Amino acid sequence: MERELVEDIVIVGAGIAGVTTSLGLHRLGIRSLVLESSDTLRVTGFSLSLWQNAWKALDAVGVGDKLRRNHQRLHGIVTTSLVTGKQIVAKSFKSTESQEGIEIRCVQRTKVLEVLVNELPKETIRYSSKVVGFEESGFYKILHLADGTTIKTKVLIGCDGVNSLVAKWLGFKEPSFTGRFAIRGFAQFETNHGLELRFMQFFGNGVRVGVVPCNEKQVHWFFTCIPSSQELKELKEDRAKLKPFVLKNLENMPSAVRACIEITDADGFLSYALRYRQTWDLMMGNISKGNVCVGGDALHPMTPDLGQGACCALEDGIVLARCLAEAFSKEKEEEEVHIKKIEESLKKYAKERRWRAVDVTTTAYMLGSIQQAESKLVTFLRENILPTFMAGQYLKKAGYDCGKLNRY
Repeated sequence: MERELVEDIVIVGAGIAGVTTSLGLHRLGIRSLVLESSDTLRVTGFSLSLWQNAWKALDAVGVGDKLRRNHQRLHGIVTTSLVTGKQIVAKSFKSTESQEGIEIRCVQRTKVLEVLVNELPKETIRYSSKVVGFEESGFYKILHLADGTTIKTKVLIGCDGVNSLVAKWLGFKEPSFTGRFAIRGFAQFETNHGLELRFMQFFGNGVRVGVVPCNEKQVHWFFTCIPSSQELKELKEDRAKLKPFVLKNLENMPSAVRACIEITDADGFLSYALRYRQTWDLMMGNISKGNVCVGGDALHPMTPDLGQGACCALEDGIVLARCLAEAFSKEKEEEEVHIKKIEESLKKYAKERRWRAVDVTTTAYMLGSIQQAESKLVTFLRENILPTFMAGQYLKKAGYDCGKLNRY
């Protein structure tokens, strides 16, 4: 039997961007409904590197300290060449006379979502609610769910991931494949893993590897490569081949780093092709249109080379909640005035996020291309001229501040 619900604000997708937006609105006294297609919180991936900009966003919604308790702060970043075996750059995250301290912690993705969701009122998230389409009804949008329910809403926010239905409606093209492939894992040690609390990355010979401790016993690692068509086919068809494939490509890695991959359970491997939103599409596309907008991976799918995907999704949530709050004052207004305010608030959000998304997405793609290139010229530049510049990009992008949740 069909049911019709009426809401002021509907957010499609209970990922990091969607839940952060909802919590930001809640902190400002504004209700929203989040639709999640799964029957429970859906988690893709194991851990996230949350840089300083992400912690500012988490603090803005009042949950930063709840996550800090169980996730240790990293002390620096170290880059090592897989061609020569030599360390080519090391940067400290600690405060100095010329540098403010950088906060970065590796955090389990489930913990981030749980902390955010636990701050929301019950019934904010409606599970098993797959959106199969939507249509316009005057200014309102009518959403159709797979179970036959329809929802009428004043504002539609798409935080529905890389294959976003809402982004497609706005006119965005499908995200582009980079030709690169990623394998990620999460290692659980019974005793102290013995690794320093640093973000360790290795690249050369067409691969990039990262190892990031979460605490004394847990380590997140990732591996990216450019596989042949045959290798890609085999890896997609048989998950059991992921572990030996990674280890085969990392024969010259330090034993402590290899140990993280060796002890990872077969179920602890995740693989996927890397995709991103092209710069031109971000520059010219409709981030908002009328009473519809997108955020998170629906807006800016990016390669993981800066570790900024989730960080930017958190930023989106804070900025969107702050902007949208301007259209939902408690004073009653004529409908035409209210509609105009909604449109202007989403335009303001789009303007604020567009160039940030262009900057981070383009830089991540550029760094990934340089780090995995195998030509002699790029290898020489990467290991002799560009190391400090590339390491500096992590700190530069993490220096962004999305601001507080001020209502006006």
